[in-house]
Amino acid sequence: MAYVISDECISCGSCVSGCPANAISQGDAHYEIDKDACLSCGACEATCPMGAISAE
Repeated sequence: MAYVISDECISCGSCVSGCPANAISQGDAHYEIDKDACLSCGACEATCPMGAISAE
């Protein structure tokens, strides 16, 4: 179960440093999580101030 970032993302970058797998990168509209690299650990979800990250 990978995590996903919704359109609520404001591209602040908080989640990037919280990801132990380096699975998060800047996309066209906002940050995105590489589903193949995601460890499903949930570390990124806890760092998002907008609540834009959730389990898929």
